[in-house]
Amino acid sequence: MKIKVMSFNLRVDGGEDGINNFSNRGEKIIRMIRSETPDLIGFQEATDRIKLFLREQLSDMYVILGAGRNRHYRGESVCLAYRRDLFELISFETFWLSSEPAVPGSRYVGSDQSPFPRIAIHAELSPQGMDQTVHFFNTHLDHMGEQARMLGMTQIVQREAFCRGGVILTGDMNAAPGSPEMSIATALASRTFRDATSGISQTFHNFGKLSGAYKIDYIFTDGKASGAYAVSDNPEDGIYLSDHYPVCTEIEFE
Repeated sequence: MKIKVMSFNLRVDGGEDGINNFSNRGEKIIRMIRSETPDLIGFQEATDRIKLFLREQLSDMYVILGAGRNRHYRGESVCLAYRRDLFELISFETFWLSSEPAVPGSRYVGSDQSPFPRIAIHAELSPQGMDQTVHFFNTHLDHMGEQARMLGMTQIVQREAFCRGGVILTGDMNAAPGSPEMSIATALASRTFRDATSGISQTFHNFGKLSGAYKIDYIFTDGKASGAYAVSDNPEDGIYLSDHYPVCTEIEFE
């Protein structure tokens, strides 16, 4: 079975993006998702209002899971979506990238991390037609601190190492290919873990203001990946899907 996976930073709905505020982009995002029909999606920067919108618009096709990163489980989140007709959920967890991962709102005290808590989510899924389960992780690493990103990625890799079954990690890593953080991402000693999106050179474009190589969004897996691409984002009346390109690949597990 081939699983089509998407990683997509939605860009928050803070109201500071003018014509590209989320209220103007939402319907375009839904059309894109329905056109691409990924089987699994890892979303970043999904605020409470954005999650509600996604659930209202996509509930016929997807189950959407995820909690906010703040102390009371509200605020910006990394959430995931899986196809209702293709997967059964076995387990789901949210953990904070900190020395106390079970404490909501916690962060790496004493590091170079920004003031914002960072989280990761992990769903174990049973795909139809497969004997093994798939472990789907999604995260958004810190935008300021290299040490915080390295600590966060190390924490995620340590959890992945204990997974029995295939593993997929999506996320906005806020780090370039070849950086120390990305070296950690492929450091699973027990299996071969690769960047399935290694052929994609640009994922962040800042609503069309940037051109050239600026890759910070990834899909990692120990499965066989093929056909990775960034979804085209031609603006309509100046309106983009996001300030990031959605990235996709197909993954097959033996």
